[in-house]
Amino acid sequence: MSKYLTISQLAARFGLSAHTLRYYERIGLLDPVGRDSSGHRVFVEKDLLWIEFLLRLRSTGMPIRRMQRYAELRRQGETTLAARRQLLEEHRQAVARRLDELGRSLAALDGKIDIYRQLEDEVSARESSANRDQQPSFDHSDRSEHDRHGQPNARK
Repeated sequence: MSKYLTISQLAARFGLSAHTLRYYERIGLLDPVGRDSSGHRVFVEKDLLWIEFLLRLRSTGMPIRRMQRYAELRRQGETTLAARRQLLEEHRQAVARRLDELGRSLAALDGKIDIYRQLEDEVSARESSANRDQQPSFDHSDRSEHDRHGQPNARK
């Protein structure tokens, strides 16, 4: 990485809009961002790591207000280590509950998919059987007039 990234470069890197990054700064999720000589925001490595972590919190469902609280605690320094750990532990428990729920939902989906596969197999077997039953059968009524090779029997 070069020494710094512009807001548009950072936005592209994380799939965010520049507006979102400005919003994050405005509501206190991001520390005040450095500026270049033209007054444009410039982001350094520590900003990238922090944004990456914020996006991880967001992707796991942490509400913005909790993220703001965490960012506030982080800015206060080492005296808030226990509070930050506790906040993350609580969020981890919520994520674990959600994963359990998703696991149960996945199992329910798998069960329903298995039922549909079985039903499809049964329908296919019935259709196959019905098609065999509808095949024209050979009339064997004249069998006595022919030998087993289909040749006419000698008349008696």
